[in-house]
Amino acid sequence: ALLLLDASIVGASAVTLATSYAFGDIFGVRQSLNRRIGEARTFYGSFTAMVALAAGLVLIPGAPLGIITTAVQVLAGILLPSATVFALLLCNDAEVLGPWINKPWLNVVAVLIVGVLLALSVFLVLTTVFPSINVEVLAIVLAVFVLAGTAASGAWGLQEQKRLSGRRVMSREERVNWRMPALALLQRPKWSPVRRVAIVTLSGYLVFAILMLIVRAVQLAIAR
Repeated sequence: ALLLLDASIVGASAVTLATSYAFGDIFGVRQSLNRRIGEARTFYGSFTAMVALAAGLVLIPGAPLGIITTAVQVLAGILLPSATVFALLLCNDAEVLGPWINKPWLNVVAVLIVGVLLALSVFLVLTTVFPSINVEVLAIVLAVFVLAGTAASGAWGLQEQKRLSGRRVMSREERVNWRMPALALLQRPKWSPVRRVAIVTLSGYLVFAILMLIVRAVQLAIAR
């Protein structure tokens, strides 16, 4: 019981604080525990609202806490692997990381890892929403997609290697002394048509998966 209480306190504080910081970044408002409440009202307000909402949900008599917990875990399985896609894009942004961007071979490895994570995410969503689905066929289809994506990434990596071979290589001292420009000076990244289609597809998958998860959770709650 003590371990469960400790985990609940850590989870409630970590998730809500991280979300409050994210709200502050999105809306461009002050956010920090070092600021007073009057200086960061949005930050403390969102933090308090989320804690109160979570506590109120748990205290509802007869609330299907088991289903809610499972749904939250599935939601994490949907969102967290998708976030690695944006981390990979960031690792290839030369304006942000300069000489420290991923090398082509490292991108191939990263694409394989991200592909496996996304495939597991899709597998988790489909088997949760559609329990009667043929898991063997689904696993084979997802494996084919992952391998195809990795092969395409490898071909792209070879092209990038050839394109970058003609550039001047920074010295070790230049790499060590390189600094990222201020955020206000960074330009909006330009997406290629392929990248734009991929992001739109990923966004559509996230919306579909979350909606299906909500529908399934409601069905299970009603059937109790």
